[in-house]
Amino acid sequence: MNLELFIANRIRTGGISGKRLAQPVVKVSIAGIIIGMVVMLISIATGMGFQKEIREKIIGFGSHIQVVSYDFNLSYETNPINRDSLLEKQLSEVPGILHIQRFATKPGILKTNNQMQGMILRGVGPEFDWSFFRTIIKEGDTLTLSDDKTSSGILISDDVAKMLQLKVGDKAPMYFFEDQIRARNFRVAGIFDSNLPDLDKTFILCDIRQVQRLNNWSYNQIAGYELLAQDFENIMETGAMVADVVAGYISPDGAMLRTRTIQQTQPQIFGWLDLLDMNIAVIIGLIVLVAGFNMITGLLILILERTNMIGILKAMGLADWPLRKVFLTLASHIALKGLFWGNLAGLTFCMLQKQFGIIKLNPENYFLETVPIHLTWTSILLLNAGAILAIFLMMLGPSYLAAKISPVKAIRFE
Repeated sequence: MNLELFIANRIRTGGISGKRLAQPVVKVSIAGIIIGMVVMLISIATGMGFQKEIREKIIGFGSHIQVVSYDFNLSYETNPINRDSLLEKQLSEVPGILHIQRFATKPGILKTNNQMQGMILRGVGPEFDWSFFRTIIKEGDTLTLSDDKTSSGILISDDVAKMLQLKVGDKAPMYFFEDQIRARNFRVAGIFDSNLPDLDKTFILCDIRQVQRLNNWSYNQIAGYELLAQDFENIMETGAMVADVVAGYISPDGAMLRTRTIQQTQPQIFGWLDLLDMNIAVIIGLIVLVAGFNMITGLLILILERTNMIGILKAMGLADWPLRKVFLTLASHIALKGLFWGNLAGLTFCMLQKQFGIIKLNPENYFLETVPIHLTWTSILLLNAGAILAIFLMMLGPSYLAAKISPVKAIRFE
């Protein structure tokens, strides 16, 4: 049997005579690592979960990438572009693009007898991907659209419905101000709640034909295309490939196109989400330091307790490196055991929270109803590898101190 491993196991179990502090110190050190690992896992899971949930809500209202007219118009009164089946085919063939859909917008005022609210009418076509809105529908249903018939149904948010006292099935008149006031009577087909007030109080979803008529556009004229990408992490690369496709496009009337990603259209929100990465890094750094110092303290106590043993082993001819390996082996056992139980406890909590939503949140403050959880195997493995490396590096100092103890002084040590 390996001598260093044998001595380390005897120290850990208290099998070597002495002051019997080994077992309590080992247990405290393991407990510290378990708590630290649980906190780090929960920090990463909730941070990534919050980013993912908010990101999906923003993308649900605006897609990953938009292709629009190449102009300097930043308002919702957009200049139209013409539909082009060849361009749509080229965009669908871009690697990473999953879905293409048309959109058009028109600002107006939604008014009832006692209240009014400025809104953006967002027209969508039959090909629109309703998967996000189906998850946030509270009453009614999504719109049923076709190319043959114009729908008068609209989707409004729960905030707007309460403000204007509207219910599913109610008529909702909307007014548009141009050279003359134009009015349209819509019917509330569904009520959604994304818990994002800025978006909920801004957008109404309707049939794209309604917006085309209000803008005096033909059926083939739209504000642009919305592209849903496969992976948000590669959105910049995918956006660049889409930009390459549209860069050489010129319509028969001479119009040119440009692209914009969701990060460019919503820079404030994504800048805010990026700050979460820094917060997570700070929390993990602090936890690793606390757990590391806890390990250092524990190992120093063990070295102090076994000073006589160290002196006897050195007097018997044990070299410095094998002696250091004894305490590094002991530290590795403590770290691995703590990481195992810490991962088990942390992942169990994360799975329970993701499945049952045990811990609730106030949507008015956090934009979510429960604490979100999202973890990947890559993040778990990197976290564990980083923790092991940090703890090992911190253990080098105390083990070096054990090797420098004088045999004569150590044997006489009380």
